[in-house]
Amino acid sequence: MIQVERLTKKFQTKTALNQISVSVRPGSVFGLVGSNGAGKSTLLRTIAGIYKPDSGTVCLDGIPVFENPAVKNRIFFIPDFPYFIPQSNMREMAKFYASMYSGWSWERYRELCSLFPIDEKMKISGMSKGMQRQTALICALSACPDVLLMDEIFDGLDPVMRQLLKKLLAREVAQRNVTVVIASHNLRELEDVCDHVGLLHQGGIVFEQELDSLKLNLHKLQAVFKPMVTADVFSDLDVLKFEVRGSLVHMVIRGDKGVISRRIEALHPVYFEMLPLTLEEVFISEMEVSGYDIDKILP
Repeated sequence: MIQVERLTKKFQTKTALNQISVSVRPGSVFGLVGSNGAGKSTLLRTIAGIYKPDSGTVCLDGIPVFENPAVKNRIFFIPDFPYFIPQSNMREMAKFYASMYSGWSWERYRELCSLFPIDEKMKISGMSKGMQRQTALICALSACPDVLLMDEIFDGLDPVMRQLLKKLLAREVAQRNVTVVIASHNLRELEDVCDHVGLLHQGGIVFEQELDSLKLNLHKLQAVFKPMVTADVFSDLDVLKFEVRGSLVHMVIRGDKGVISRRIEALHPVYFEMLPLTLEEVFISEMEVSGYDIDKILP
Protein backbone atom coordinates (compact mmCIF):
# COMPACT_ATOMS: atom_id res chain seq x y z
CA MET A 1 0.00 0.00 0.00
CA ILE A 2 1.15 3.53 -0.78
CA GLN A 3 0.83 5.65 2.34
CA VAL A 4 1.30 9.42 2.23
CA GLU A 5 0.85 11.11 5.60
CA ARG A 6 0.93 14.87 6.24
CA LEU A 7 3.31 15.38 3.34
CA THR A 8 4.68 18.86 2.76
CA LYS A 9 7.05 19.74 -0.07
CA LYS A 10 8.38 23.23 -0.71
CA PHE A 11 10.49 24.78 -3.45
CA GLN A 12 12.12 27.90 -1.97
CA THR A 13 9.14 30.05 -0.93
CA LYS A 14 6.49 28.06 -2.83
CA THR A 15 4.61 25.28 -1.06
CA ALA A 16 3.84 22.67 -3.73
CA LEU A 17 2.24 20.15 -1.35
CA ASN A 18 0.70 21.16 1.95
CA GLN A 19 0.02 18.52 4.61
CA ILE A 20 -1.28 15.96 2.12
CA SER A 21 -2.50 12.59 3.37
CA VAL A 22 -3.61 9.92 0.93
CA SER A 23 -3.43 6.13 0.66
CA VAL A 24 -3.60 3.90 -2.40
CA ARG A 25 -4.44 0.27 -1.79
CA PRO A 26 -2.66 -2.58 -3.64
CA GLY A 27 -4.16 -3.60 -6.96
CA SER A 28 -6.07 -0.37 -7.49
CA VAL A 29 -5.87 2.21 -10.27
CA PHE A 30 -5.79 5.65 -8.69
CA GLY A 31 -6.45 8.72 -10.83
CA LEU A 32 -4.83 11.95 -9.73
CA VAL A 33 -6.58 15.04 -11.09
CA GLY A 34 -6.40 18.73 -10.36
CA SER A 35 -5.85 22.22 -11.63
CA ASN A 36 -2.61 23.30 -13.32
CA GLY A 37 0.10 23.66 -10.70
CA ALA A 38 -1.93 21.76 -8.10
CA GLY A 39 1.03 19.54 -7.20
CA LYS A 40 0.20 16.33 -9.08
CA SER A 41 3.65 15.87 -10.63
CA THR A 42 5.36 16.83 -7.38
CA LEU A 43 3.33 14.21 -5.52
CA LEU A 44 4.25 11.52 -8.04
CA ARG A 45 7.94 12.43 -7.86
CA THR A 46 7.84 12.31 -4.08
CA ILE A 47 6.10 8.92 -4.07
CA ALA A 48 8.77 7.71 -6.52
CA GLY A 49 11.48 8.82 -4.10
CA ILE A 50 12.91 11.52 -6.38
CA TYR A 51 12.01 14.36 -4.00
CA LYS A 52 12.66 14.28 -0.27
CA PRO A 53 9.67 15.33 1.84
CA ASP A 54 10.21 18.51 3.83
CA SER A 55 7.88 17.02 6.42
CA GLY A 56 5.56 14.06 6.64
CA THR A 57 6.16 10.56 5.28
CA VAL A 58 5.83 8.61 2.03
CA CYS A 59 5.93 4.84 2.50
CA LEU A 60 5.35 1.69 0.50
CA ASP A 61 3.98 -1.07 2.74
CA GLY A 62 5.16 0.89 5.77
CA ILE A 63 8.73 1.42 4.53
CA PRO A 64 9.97 4.95 3.61
CA VAL A 65 10.71 5.36 -0.10
CA PHE A 66 13.31 8.13 -0.17
CA GLU A 67 16.90 6.88 -0.48
CA ASN A 68 15.77 3.27 -0.16
CA PRO A 69 16.96 1.28 -3.22
CA ALA A 70 15.09 -1.88 -2.19
CA VAL A 71 11.77 -0.02 -2.17
CA LYS A 72 12.55 1.93 -5.34
CA ASN A 73 13.20 -1.40 -7.06
CA ARG A 74 9.46 -2.01 -6.75
CA ILE A 75 8.46 1.33 -8.30
CA PHE A 76 8.60 2.52 -11.92
CA PHE A 77 7.84 6.16 -12.68
CA ILE A 78 7.08 7.52 -16.15
CA PRO A 79 7.26 11.34 -15.97
CA ASP A 80 5.47 13.76 -18.26
CA PHE A 81 8.70 14.06 -20.23
CA PRO A 82 10.36 10.62 -20.02
CA TYR A 83 14.14 10.61 -19.73
CA PHE A 84 16.24 8.49 -22.07
CA ILE A 85 20.01 8.13 -22.29
CA PRO A 86 21.20 10.52 -25.06
CA GLN A 87 21.50 8.86 -28.49
CA SER A 88 20.08 5.60 -27.14
CA ASN A 89 17.56 3.28 -28.78
CA MET A 90 14.88 1.21 -27.03
CA ARG A 91 17.03 -1.91 -26.91
CA GLU A 92 19.78 -0.01 -25.12
CA MET A 93 17.29 1.46 -22.67
CA ALA A 94 15.94 -2.03 -22.07
CA LYS A 95 19.43 -3.25 -21.16
CA PHE A 96 19.83 -0.28 -18.84
CA TYR A 97 16.59 -0.99 -16.97
CA ALA A 98 17.32 -4.73 -16.91
CA SER A 99 20.46 -3.91 -14.92
CA MET A 100 18.45 -1.72 -12.52
CA TYR A 101 15.30 -3.78 -11.84
CA SER A 102 15.54 -7.25 -10.34
CA GLY A 103 12.11 -8.17 -11.71
CA TRP A 104 12.97 -7.34 -15.33
CA SER A 105 11.50 -9.84 -17.82
CA TRP A 106 12.96 -10.20 -21.31
CA GLU A 107 10.01 -12.43 -22.16
CA ARG A 108 7.63 -9.60 -21.29
CA TYR A 109 9.81 -7.17 -23.25
CA ARG A 110 9.63 -9.27 -26.42
CA GLU A 111 5.86 -9.64 -26.03
CA LEU A 112 5.39 -5.88 -25.67
CA CYS A 113 7.64 -5.19 -28.65
CA SER A 114 5.27 -7.33 -30.72
CA LEU A 115 2.28 -5.28 -29.52
CA PHE A 116 3.67 -1.78 -29.97
CA PRO A 117 4.80 -0.72 -33.49
CA ILE A 118 8.24 0.50 -32.35
CA ASP A 119 11.58 -0.26 -34.01
CA GLU A 120 13.80 -1.09 -31.04
CA LYS A 121 16.93 -0.06 -32.97
CA MET A 122 15.65 3.41 -33.86
CA LYS A 123 17.18 6.30 -31.89
CA ILE A 124 14.65 7.52 -29.39
CA SER A 125 15.57 11.17 -30.04
CA GLY A 126 14.17 10.76 -33.55
CA MET A 127 10.85 9.35 -32.36
CA SER A 128 7.58 11.26 -32.08
CA LYS A 129 6.15 12.10 -28.66
CA GLY A 130 3.70 9.22 -28.88
CA MET A 131 6.43 6.74 -29.85
CA GLN A 132 8.57 7.89 -26.93
CA ARG A 133 5.59 7.31 -24.63
CA GLN A 134 5.25 3.79 -26.02
CA THR A 135 8.96 3.16 -25.50
CA ALA A 136 8.68 4.24 -21.87
CA LEU A 137 5.65 1.99 -21.40
CA ILE A 138 7.44 -1.04 -22.83
CA CYS A 139 10.35 -0.51 -20.45
CA ALA A 140 8.05 0.15 -17.49
CA LEU A 141 5.92 -2.96 -17.95
CA SER A 142 8.96 -5.13 -18.70
CA ALA A 143 10.44 -4.11 -15.34
CA CYS A 144 7.42 -5.80 -13.67
CA PRO A 145 7.12 -3.24 -10.84
CA ASP A 146 4.69 -3.53 -7.95
CA VAL A 147 3.86 0.18 -8.30
CA LEU A 148 3.51 2.01 -11.61
CA LEU A 149 3.41 5.82 -11.51
CA MET A 150 2.53 7.69 -14.71
CA ASP A 151 2.28 11.41 -15.41
CA GLU A 152 0.10 12.45 -18.41
CA ILE A 153 0.64 9.04 -19.97
CA PHE A 154 -2.19 9.42 -22.49
CA ASP A 155 -0.68 12.57 -23.98
CA GLY A 156 0.58 11.87 -27.50
CA LEU A 157 -0.95 8.39 -27.81
CA ASP A 158 -3.38 7.78 -30.65
CA PRO A 159 -6.80 6.19 -29.87
CA VAL A 160 -5.62 2.65 -30.71
CA MET A 161 -2.59 2.92 -28.43
CA ARG A 162 -4.76 4.37 -25.65
CA GLN A 163 -7.03 1.34 -25.80
CA LEU A 164 -4.01 -0.98 -25.79
CA LEU A 165 -2.62 0.80 -22.73
CA LYS A 166 -5.94 0.42 -20.88
CA LYS A 167 -6.03 -3.31 -21.63
CA LEU A 168 -2.44 -3.77 -20.52
CA LEU A 169 -3.07 -1.91 -17.27
CA ALA A 170 -6.15 -4.03 -16.60
CA ARG A 171 -4.04 -7.16 -17.18
CA GLU A 172 -1.28 -5.96 -14.85
CA VAL A 173 -3.78 -5.29 -12.08
CA ALA A 174 -5.64 -8.58 -12.59
CA GLN A 175 -2.62 -10.86 -12.97
CA ARG A 176 0.04 -9.21 -10.78
CA ASN A 177 -2.00 -6.99 -8.43
CA VAL A 178 -0.01 -3.94 -9.58
CA THR A 179 -0.83 -0.60 -7.97
CA VAL A 180 -1.22 2.14 -10.59
CA VAL A 181 -1.29 5.90 -10.05
CA ILE A 182 -2.02 8.10 -13.07
CA ALA A 183 -1.92 11.89 -13.04
CA SER A 184 -3.73 13.30 -16.05
CA HIS A 185 -5.89 16.11 -17.39
CA ASN A 186 -7.53 13.59 -19.74
CA LEU A 187 -10.46 12.82 -17.48
CA ARG A 188 -12.31 10.86 -20.16
CA GLU A 189 -9.48 8.32 -20.32
CA LEU A 190 -9.10 8.16 -16.54
CA GLU A 191 -12.79 7.39 -16.21
CA ASP A 192 -12.25 4.17 -18.18
CA VAL A 193 -9.44 2.78 -16.04
CA CYS A 194 -9.61 4.22 -12.50
CA ASP A 195 -11.49 2.83 -9.53
CA HIS A 196 -10.33 5.59 -7.16
CA VAL A 197 -9.71 9.26 -7.77
CA GLY A 198 -8.06 12.05 -5.80
CA LEU A 199 -8.52 15.75 -6.51
CA LEU A 200 -5.66 18.16 -5.77
CA HIS A 201 -6.01 21.92 -5.64
CA GLN A 202 -3.40 24.46 -4.52
CA GLY A 203 -1.23 21.78 -2.94
CA GLY A 204 -4.00 20.12 -0.93
CA ILE A 205 -6.34 17.16 -1.30
CA VAL A 206 -9.94 18.26 -1.96
CA PHE A 207 -11.24 14.70 -1.86
CA GLU A 208 -10.14 11.07 -2.24
CA GLN A 209 -12.89 8.63 -3.06
CA GLU A 210 -13.99 5.60 -5.05
CA LEU A 211 -15.10 6.77 -8.48
CA ASP A 212 -18.44 4.96 -8.36
CA SER A 213 -19.40 6.28 -4.93
CA LEU A 214 -18.26 9.77 -5.93
CA LYS A 215 -20.64 9.74 -8.87
CA LEU A 216 -23.45 8.27 -6.76
CA ASN A 217 -23.21 11.19 -4.34
CA LEU A 218 -23.29 13.89 -7.03
CA HIS A 219 -26.32 14.41 -9.26
CA LYS A 220 -26.91 16.50 -12.36
CA LEU A 221 -30.52 17.41 -13.00
CA GLN A 222 -32.58 19.65 -15.20
CA ALA A 223 -36.12 20.78 -14.65
CA VAL A 224 -38.80 23.21 -15.77
CA PHE A 225 -40.86 24.98 -13.11
CA LYS A 226 -43.98 27.07 -13.52
CA PRO A 227 -43.60 29.60 -12.03
CA MET A 228 -39.79 29.80 -12.25
CA VAL A 229 -37.89 29.15 -9.02
CA THR A 230 -34.65 30.66 -7.67
CA ALA A 231 -31.68 29.02 -5.98
CA ASP A 232 -32.98 30.15 -2.57
CA VAL A 233 -35.78 27.59 -2.85
CA PHE A 234 -33.18 24.82 -2.52
CA SER A 235 -31.25 26.28 0.42
CA ASP A 236 -31.87 23.06 2.39
CA LEU A 237 -29.97 21.05 -0.26
CA ASP A 238 -26.23 21.00 -1.01
CA VAL A 239 -26.45 22.74 -4.38
CA LEU A 240 -23.06 23.02 -6.08
CA LYS A 241 -24.33 24.63 -9.26
CA PHE A 242 -27.54 26.43 -10.23
CA GLU A 243 -28.09 27.86 -13.72
CA VAL A 244 -31.14 29.02 -15.62
CA ARG A 245 -31.07 28.74 -19.39
CA GLY A 246 -34.34 29.96 -20.84
CA SER A 247 -37.06 28.00 -19.06
CA LEU A 248 -34.71 25.15 -18.08
CA VAL A 249 -33.06 24.99 -14.65
CA HIS A 250 -29.72 23.11 -14.51
CA MET A 251 -28.39 21.99 -11.13
CA VAL A 252 -25.63 19.87 -9.65
CA ILE A 253 -26.52 18.70 -6.14
CA ARG A 254 -24.60 16.59 -3.63
CA GLY A 255 -26.57 14.16 -1.49
CA ASP A 256 -28.92 11.20 -1.45
CA LYS A 257 -30.63 10.66 -4.80
CA GLY A 258 -33.99 9.75 -3.24
CA VAL A 259 -34.04 12.77 -0.94
CA ILE A 260 -33.20 15.11 -3.83
CA SER A 261 -35.84 13.58 -6.12
CA ARG A 262 -38.58 13.89 -3.52
CA ARG A 263 -37.59 17.49 -2.81
CA ILE A 264 -37.80 18.42 -6.50
CA GLU A 265 -41.04 16.51 -7.08
CA ALA A 266 -42.65 18.34 -4.17
CA LEU A 267 -42.41 21.52 -6.26
CA HIS A 268 -44.47 19.87 -9.03
CA PRO A 269 -42.09 20.55 -11.93
CA VAL A 270 -43.44 20.56 -15.47
CA TYR A 271 -40.37 18.53 -16.43
CA PHE A 272 -37.69 16.87 -14.31
CA GLU A 273 -34.80 14.55 -15.19
CA MET A 274 -31.70 13.27 -13.40
CA LEU A 275 -28.63 12.64 -15.56
CA PRO A 276 -25.36 10.79 -14.86
CA LEU A 277 -22.24 12.91 -14.40
CA THR A 278 -18.97 12.31 -16.18
CA LEU A 279 -15.70 12.54 -14.25
CA GLU A 280 -15.04 15.85 -16.01
CA GLU A 281 -18.33 17.27 -14.73
CA VAL A 282 -17.52 16.03 -11.22
CA PHE A 283 -14.11 17.71 -11.46
CA ILE A 284 -15.58 21.03 -12.64
CA SER A 285 -18.28 21.00 -9.94
CA GLU A 286 -15.84 20.28 -7.11
CA MET A 287 -13.32 22.83 -8.40
CA GLU A 288 -16.00 25.52 -8.56
CA VAL A 289 -16.78 24.82 -4.90
CA SER A 290 -13.04 25.30 -4.20
CA GLY A 291 -13.09 28.66 -5.96
CA TYR A 292 -11.60 27.54 -9.29
CA ASP A 293 -14.48 28.81 -11.42
CA ILE A 294 -14.30 29.76 -15.12
CA ASP A 295 -16.67 32.67 -14.46
CA LYS A 296 -14.11 34.13 -12.06
CA ILE A 297 -11.27 33.58 -14.53
CA LEU A 298 -13.10 34.94 -17.58
CA PRO A 299 -15.90 37.34 -16.59
